[in-house]
Amino acid sequence: MIDIKSIIKRNHSLLENARKLRRDMTVQEKHLWYDFLRDYPVKIYKQRIIDNFIVDFYCAKARLVIEIDGSQHYTFDGKHHDRLRSDVIEKYKLKVIRFSNNEVDKKFDGVCSVIDKTIKERIEN
Repeated sequence: MIDIKSIIKRNHSLLENARKLRRDMTVQEKHLWYDFLRDYPVKIYKQRIIDNFIVDFYCAKARLVIEIDGSQHYTFDGKHHDRLRSDVIEKYKLKVIRFSNNEVDKKFDGVCSVIDKTIKERIEN
């Protein structure tokens, strides 16, 4: 039996924007993608549409969303928007993990370690 909550809705009208975001990744997104995620042993997608949002990175096998947040995410409105967005994404039984641009810049190995550990834990369960 298929669990309806595990089927992810995608707003296809966001496709062109997702393609543009894939081409124009931020410095931190590029660093994480080219230096870790692109060759990770489990498939990870960049700039994936989930519901009415485009997430930075998505690992379907681990049901994991990885977000890299710039300064706009730390304002009152940014935090509120991210919470609403995460609530919608989590309804699909996905886990959202967030890192700041600063963490990617200054604690890259730690960021990669957290991602690796989270994927492995979620695949095992």
